[in-house]
Amino acid sequence: MTPQAQSARNRELCNLAPVIPVLVVGDAERAVGLAEALVSGGLPVLEVTLRTPAALEVIRRMSRVEGGHVGAGTVLTRDDVKRAKDAGASFAVSPGATEALVQACIDEALPLLPGAATASEAMLLLEAGYDMLKFFPAEAAGGVKYLKSLAGPLPQISFCPTGGVTLESAPTYLALPSIPCVGGSWIAPDADVAAADWAAIEARAKAAAALGR
Repeated sequence: MTPQAQSARNRELCNLAPVIPVLVVGDAERAVGLAEALVSGGLPVLEVTLRTPAALEVIRRMSRVEGGHVGAGTVLTRDDVKRAKDAGASFAVSPGATEALVQACIDEALPLLPGAATASEAMLLLEAGYDMLKFFPAEAAGGVKYLKSLAGPLPQISFCPTGGVTLESAPTYLALPSIPCVGGSWIAPDADVAAADWAAIEARAKAAAALGR
């Protein structure tokens, strides 16, 4: 799967909803209820970070939830790519990009949303064929002002800003033509996931989904 095709697919996913929930889930028993709450709330694209031992099983279970598109986040290595694909991930997200990671996603036909934080990183990824990128860490790297600056010389690139984005700051990002969506961890806080408070999470998802109207 070429980088161009990967970006085209991820662009489609990024246009499905204004927010992609970034999820750190330590208990696979919470996977289905969490995914159902988010999808019901209007957020069908979910990023499960590979930061817990349960992450791959979470992806496996969430990928069976109707209407959802589940990807793996914090994908760093060729092994991460293969394990994520085998678990049912439909896309991969990385904080940055390496030649080995790019090649692994080509080989495994897993659409990569690669991270960039500078103009040079974005240019290198564009040269490789990627025009839908993750901007990370969004707030620490300069936020909305920085993305406005990048849009001038690099209008062909779109970004999904992730890292420090909140319900309050998301609309400012989404107002930029280069931003189809943002990534956010505020929608499914650890306490609500642990308590299986799906109603609270669905309510947050609805509020986030409404940002795109």
